[in-house]
Amino acid sequence: MSENFDIEIPPAFEHLAMVRSVLSTALEAESVLKEERLQDLRLALSEAITNAIEAHNRSGTEATVRIRITVANTKVTVRVTDQGDGFDPSKLKKHPPVTDPERLEFERGLGVTLMRRLTDSCTITQTKKGTTVTLVVQR
Repeated sequence: MSENFDIEIPPAFEHLAMVRSVLSTALEAESVLKEERLQDLRLALSEAITNAIEAHNRSGTEATVRIRITVANTKVTVRVTDQGDGFDPSKLKKHPPVTDPERLEFERGLGVTLMRRLTDSCTITQTKKGTTVTLVVQR
């Protein structure tokens, strides 16, 4: 059995806190995830929404960003769908190791890496209508 929570937000950063709050409320009600895993998922979700909002801003669309949180028996799945210009994740520039002084030149671009490290699965699907990021954390 699973339960869905659907949210649509305008492409504006001030809505990030509200979405994180909905996620926390949905998952804290039944202690779905341990606190550390919940915080990991909250950060990964923030990165996905930030990317979606930035994609909307670049493409000039006022369409909403859609978020679906699915709480199932074995996992929590979060999908963030935008209607922005998208990107090809395979073309992301590889970052040097954190011990490399060159790493200091990278102020941005760690969002996808964080999403992949903080979740059990991170899938980025680009379509003609935008991008969907699917984040999965096992219970």
